Amino acid sequence: MSGAPVIAGTRVPIARIVYLLKDGFTMGQISKQFPWVDLKKLRGAMNELAQKVETIPYGAQISQTQAAA
Repeated sequence: MSGAPVIAGTRVPIARIVYLLKDGFTMGQISKQFPWVDLKKLRGAMNELAQKVETIPYGAQISQTQAAA
């Protein structure tokens, strides 16, 4: 996937999941779009992403390019 972060063991980009969530999709609906990614793995990927975001120092500026990566 050209270096883009994906859900472990799949070719599903994390960014795709984030955009679907932003557009109002539920985790259940997303899981149905990617039936090979069960809800447990999907939630785990989002938890890992949240932990990584939490490590960004408060007050740090994030550009649109960095946020999409």
